[in-house]
Amino acid sequence: MAEPVVRIPDAKVALSTASVYPESTATAFEIAARLGYDGVEVMVWTDPVSQDIEALRRLSDYHRIPILAVHAPCLLITQRVWSTDPWTKLQRAQAAAEKLGAGTVVVHPPFRWQRQYARDFVAGIWRMANETDVRFAVENMYPWRYRDREMLAYAPDWDVTKDDYRHFTIDLSHAATARTDALQMIDRMGDRLGHVHLADGRGSAKDEHLVPGRGNQPCAEVLERLALTGFDGHVVIEVNTRRAMSGAEREADLAEALAFTRLHLASAVKVPRP
Repeated sequence: MAEPVVRIPDAKVALSTASVYPESTATAFEIAARLGYDGVEVMVWTDPVSQDIEALRRLSDYHRIPILAVHAPCLLITQRVWSTDPWTKLQRAQAAAEKLGAGTVVVHPPFRWQRQYARDFVAGIWRMANETDVRFAVENMYPWRYRDREMLAYAPDWDVTKDDYRHFTIDLSHAATARTDALQMIDRMGDRLGHVHLADGRGSAKDEHLVPGRGNQPCAEVLERLALTGFDGHVVIEVNTRRAMSGAEREADLAEALAFTRLHLASAVKVPRP
């Protein structure tokens, strides 16, 4: 005899502080704790609190919610955050993760105009990964598009599975923008998939970061696969709530995203009855 059971992986569900923009990093901690997230991923950007390790530690302690990951400042708007030197940024992200007890640093591949950084990136990430227990999980990106033109903005490639990294981050919104198959990308990542940015998309040229279930990406299928394979990394809700008309509407979106994620991580399987 076999009976259906619910198998829930060890993966923790975290809220990216970017998901509350234009609200503050501090607000993200408050919302994550109130809604029952397992932790937060800190997006290091122009908010001074996101750059301040002691301020982040105080927020984590006050709200009793751990910092599970640090997203290094890799965006165009963060080119001067934590230095203009990209390796210094990663060193500071590693130090922040170590001091805050975060297990992962999320990093984007370089922009193509960062030529020296791009040439050394793969070997440099391996070198840094060998010096710490913190995972450097390199995130898939996408081509930039305008009308019928496409520009390859990242090097060595926006598709990080074409290069050799110890750990990957899969971002489903980025997969939508790239118009690539997220499930096939996860297959290529294999057991090096260490981190997930969960968001939806419809294949627009703009990186949409929709609440899971509102686009055409296989968000549910990805979560169910993680459950069946015993994924033990982090699943991070990284969605765009800028259009929310109120704090209550933003919080409702983040509650919906959390409920969707927990539902589909609980995958029904058949196991032998003892």
